[in-house]
Amino acid sequence: MTASDEVPASLAGGSLEGSTKPTNWNFADVWEAVAEAFPDRVAVAQGSRRVDWRSFERRASGVSEAFRQAGLAPGAKVAQYLYNCPEYLESVFACFKASMVAVNTNYRYSEAELVYLWDNSDAQGVVFHASFADRVEAVRAKLPSVKAWICVGEDGYSCPAWAQPYEEAAAIEPSGRQPKPRSGDDLLFVYTGGTTGMPKGVMWRQDDLFEVLNRTAGLRYPPGATLAEVNATLAKPPRHPPGRFVPGPPLMHGTGLFTAMSVLASAGSVFMPEGHRFDAEVLLDLIAKERVSELSIVGDAFARPILAALDANPQRWDISSLWLVVSSGVIWSAEVKQGFLRHNPRLKLVDTLGSSEAIGLARSTSSASDVTATAGFSLGPDTVVIADDGTRVEPGSGRRGLVAIRGRGPVGYYKDEEKTAATFKMIDGERWSVPGDYATVLADGSLQLLGRGSVCINSGGEKIFPEEVEQALVSHPAVADAVVVGVPDERFGEIVVAVVEAAGGHSLELEQLAAWSRRTLAGYKAPKRMVLVDTVGRAPNGKVDYKRLKDLAERSLRAGSTAASGS
Repeated sequence: MTASDEVPASLAGGSLEGSTKPTNWNFADVWEAVAEAFPDRVAVAQGSRRVDWRSFERRASGVSEAFRQAGLAPGAKVAQYLYNCPEYLESVFACFKASMVAVNTNYRYSEAELVYLWDNSDAQGVVFHASFADRVEAVRAKLPSVKAWICVGEDGYSCPAWAQPYEEAAAIEPSGRQPKPRSGDDLLFVYTGGTTGMPKGVMWRQDDLFEVLNRTAGLRYPPGATLAEVNATLAKPPRHPPGRFVPGPPLMHGTGLFTAMSVLASAGSVFMPEGHRFDAEVLLDLIAKERVSELSIVGDAFARPILAALDANPQRWDISSLWLVVSSGVIWSAEVKQGFLRHNPRLKLVDTLGSSEAIGLARSTSSASDVTATAGFSLGPDTVVIADDGTRVEPGSGRRGLVAIRGRGPVGYYKDEEKTAATFKMIDGERWSVPGDYATVLADGSLQLLGRGSVCINSGGEKIFPEEVEQALVSHPAVADAVVVGVPDERFGEIVVAVVEAAGGHSLELEQLAAWSRRTLAGYKAPKRMVLVDTVGRAPNGKVDYKRLKDLAERSLRAGSTAASGS
């Protein structure tokens, strides 16, 4: 463990036993109550497919029965290996109904990575798209514990004979009144790779996740409410119309899945664009057609293409129904926020700092009257920044430290006690999550995010956080995207190298980029070399593979080139 990864002494040791007395929230109970209250309302839709709440609940019951008939018992893990589609949320609902554990699966993974994830998670069921059948076929023999293979059909692809067609499973009649072993202790796994290392399975108790989303996403229910109170709340006229939500990122990542789950729990509707790749115009078509009210994105990686489409065709889309855009995960620059507000002044733009391990660390909110600076966040009520010596970082001190949040959170990483102990703490009877984000607290009390210690650059003894430099670079009008890496250097140990994707029609020189970054950063943080790429190759959740880009930068510099392929 490097110095930048160490946990401060005040947050060292302890376990999560003896945490706050739980309530008993389970998403299946709440979603069933919503289905009973609003059977004809759309639950999930994609293209011409519209699944009302009655059908959503009924189909999930059939899939849940299919899991049981295959021999899966409460506690069994079921992987979703799917693009965004109604079946994704239906199969998650099916897991919750039977006290089984839904396990997200990155559809970009190689065969070896799939074997690792499904073996590590002890998966006994896999729900997969037919287009993945060949890849699944190649790994089946290595996964003898999987009892249920359920295939979601697609145009142009056939389900293999060894898998049960999803529609067949969804049509199964449950055998009588099923017992409800479910409770708030039932788990949801969110496997996250972050920017380095093998994926880790973050374990959320459903009760904890529901309470956190109830607080941070503004759900309808009082804390600790009973199911009777949920039903009573649903029977009352809502203060606002039910949400009509579009997840921009994939449901296979926490940003998309958590937001969709909270919208469904609030009796709202989830609309998904057709196709398997992000397309700004398709997304805007959907927003206009369905009068979408809420959208989730992942920073500038999503926001810039959306804004470019709006700027190029200002009269094409009516987005007046949209009032909330929530971003999480990567940079959302102030300039792009201002661009959104030009097209819809009533928008509320929320930039959240969080992760699969810690929801609601901090947030910033922008509107037509006040656009928050890039990466400027207000600390959440349970969030602090702890310096390396274990003391709290005071506003305006210039010190930096790890962001930590107390209260409800994950119970750990699945089958990884060492990483669990490093991230999740029990201090003085309170639970803490310390996911590894470094920050400083400005004089006004706001938080300035620096980045993850795991990719920190040490140049001449100075710590440089890549995300801090990236924030400065992407504000340049000629930069479409940028990633900063550290490359070995004989004199300084490492030097800062910018891997840059230029905006269309623009040319870039290292000198102008370095000068631009020095307007807001200390000189030693400015890039010393630059590598131009066609694309930095962000994943669907907006994250980048720092190791791959670091290797690319090293190869390019050894070859004496300042331009390289983005592959």
